[in-house]
Amino acid sequence: MLKRWLLYLGFVVAGLVAVGALLGAFVVALLYPALPSLSALTDYQPRIPLRVFSADGALLGEFGEERRALVHIQDVPDVMKHAILAAEDERFYQHGGVDYVSVMRAALANVTSGSVQGAGTITMQVARNFFLTREKTVTRKLREVLLAWKIEANLHKDEILELYVNQIFLGQRAYGFAAASQIYFGKDLKDVTPAEAAMLAGLPKAPSAYNPVSNPERAKARQLYVLRRMHELNYLTDGEYKVAQTAPLTVRQSQRPANLDSHAQFVAEMARQVVFDAYGDDAYSRGISVWTTIRRDSQEAAWAAVQKGVYEYDRRHGYRGPEAFVSLPDKPDAEATELERAFADHPDQGTLLTAIVTSVSKNDVSAKLASGEDIVLSGDGIKFAQKALAEKAPASLRIRRGAVIRVSREPAESNKGSRFAIAQLAQVESAFVAMRPTDGALLALVGGLDFDTNKFNHATQALRQPGSSFKPFIYSAALEKGFTPATVINDAPFFVPAEQAGGEAWEPKNYENKFEGPMRLRTALAKSKNLVMVRVLQAIGPQYAQDYIKRFGFDPRMHPAYLTMGLGAGSATPLQMATAYSVFANGGYRVTPYLIEKITDAKGEVLSEAKPDVAGGGAERAIDPRNAFIMTSMLRDVIAYGTATGAQVLKRRDIAGKTGTTNDNIDAWFCGFNTDVVGVAWIGFDQPRTLGTNETGGVAALPIWVAFMQKALKGTPEKIAAPPDGVVSLRINAETGLRDDSSPVSEYFYSEFQPRVPEGGLTATLPGKSPQEVRDQIF
Repeated sequence: MLKRWLLYLGFVVAGLVAVGALLGAFVVALLYPALPSLSALTDYQPRIPLRVFSADGALLGEFGEERRALVHIQDVPDVMKHAILAAEDERFYQHGGVDYVSVMRAALANVTSGSVQGAGTITMQVARNFFLTREKTVTRKLREVLLAWKIEANLHKDEILELYVNQIFLGQRAYGFAAASQIYFGKDLKDVTPAEAAMLAGLPKAPSAYNPVSNPERAKARQLYVLRRMHELNYLTDGEYKVAQTAPLTVRQSQRPANLDSHAQFVAEMARQVVFDAYGDDAYSRGISVWTTIRRDSQEAAWAAVQKGVYEYDRRHGYRGPEAFVSLPDKPDAEATELERAFADHPDQGTLLTAIVTSVSKNDVSAKLASGEDIVLSGDGIKFAQKALAEKAPASLRIRRGAVIRVSREPAESNKGSRFAIAQLAQVESAFVAMRPTDGALLALVGGLDFDTNKFNHATQALRQPGSSFKPFIYSAALEKGFTPATVINDAPFFVPAEQAGGEAWEPKNYENKFEGPMRLRTALAKSKNLVMVRVLQAIGPQYAQDYIKRFGFDPRMHPAYLTMGLGAGSATPLQMATAYSVFANGGYRVTPYLIEKITDAKGEVLSEAKPDVAGGGAERAIDPRNAFIMTSMLRDVIAYGTATGAQVLKRRDIAGKTGTTNDNIDAWFCGFNTDVVGVAWIGFDQPRTLGTNETGGVAALPIWVAFMQKALKGTPEKIAAPPDGVVSLRINAETGLRDDSSPVSEYFYSEFQPRVPEGGLTATLPGKSPQEVRDQIF
């Protein structure tokens, strides 16, 4: 009887198994044909962000929702592969997509311990990430298993692992292990240590929960688990395991990739706008790469020069007091909460770190940084803010407990008593542009002090009065009217009555409010004499000058045809000024500035490429080469003995340029060049106001240009162009500008505009004028 029942039960079980098998086969037969094509895997097209590079391959910017860097499986280090296998799928190379051993082990653990363990393989995760949703249903799980089989049947194991390594989400907007390595540790994937590899391999299970930035304790626990599994699987020796367990990890707090150059954000944004205009939103996911003309070393030099120039300007005008004050409770827990809130409201900016004062004594200031580091400022470190430490200092100025201040790291040798120094956020703005004059390639561009604080690009968008830096273009126009560097013009008071000045009398002054009488144009330009400039412009005619400046790329509408144009009362951007000065630097050709060398797709195919017109090889001739040569000669004297003598520290004879200072010292400029590079520095306030007494172009802007050129021209030979055909060098009388073969002073002239030998009196040096007309004109 018992045997009969057992036999009966066996038939029932066998029947149920058969029915189940048939049902399973039916479901498989029903679902398998409906599975998606594997083309998304075999022709893998991940969402790769737009990347902007310098000419020498430095990453300048990255734009896109997903941060991803593709890596081939052969370039993934073994330690990273082993960490992934230990954490996610130790039998990956043995199973066929579904690990039945792991399924049984997980099921047993779930029954015996009550815990819930998964048995998903790497192949199943690839199926899930590419094709399926996260819903937890039997149908979805079955489709996942079927897809895993299909994937295993069509792809090699290494191909599957490569897809996983590149596609998996790992937190901090990082997709794939190569991107995560840069985000979390600031290094290439090939350079990760076992401890770092274990930390990264622990992320796929729960990128948020095991994020070392937001959940360091849970991340550490997960890392230790992965390391233990690596050791158990013999991926790590006993010694390696022991070292990795206690190895310190430096986890970056920023989501910006560590290999991203943070000093070229204005450049990256300019490139992004160009690509977005061409490709729309697809630009952020097609893997487009933009290769710019920017040189990394030049960009770094420009950024450092702007930072230094603004920092020095700011220190000249004194300490303005703490940014804010917070109430710090005495209880440590409450104090920590208040500190955290204050640091969130006042984040670090560039090289200036936020510090909150915890105590103040007569000789030092104790403060805490956002990193949690406690610092003590003393000696030179507090000298800048010494007045703010006095007990009788105004409440808004006084540094006391709870004061929010800025500090900068100082070189040990330059700061006695402290490795930090009190600083402050600058209120002034600045911009710098460097251009290659032969073809217009931008070598460096800094659009402002800090992109995150102020995204307005002062280099390309800020239309400001150029002041005296505009004078060379009027002098260039005058050379075409027969003026010469030896033409003598009177530096004397000039008055235009109201009826001739449009309703209001105008009486321009020199910057120093002094007059030096008759002088040669060369001297007048070097010393930036306003009254000489006005007389020259009056002689050639403002309308002619307005038409002439178009040759340099200026919009005449921005420079009205009045005498004030000669003093730079119009408007120009630093980029426009750099373009204009390039005409002098390259021998008289007008080049178009360009930033983008080429644009490539994800496969490296060129989508577009720049074809610039080169000076002497396709570029439009703007001015006579003799004009460019003579103007360059005159502008070298601005440095030799004029308003830019500070540039003599470069110890070069091939540099030339012009300072610019507007009324009330609102804008300060220096535009300078040699045959290899043109550089333009500007400094001023967004809401125009005076920079302060004596803050001229030579004081506020020239140091920025010099700091850049010290690095940009280092190791480059001097290049001084020879006079072109049609230029003659003659000896002249230094006072009259007339021909004098016995004089030690020589001057360059157009061959058709040579000075006459004096004949018993002043000889006209203005073409077409009689001696009396000349006297009336210049005196």
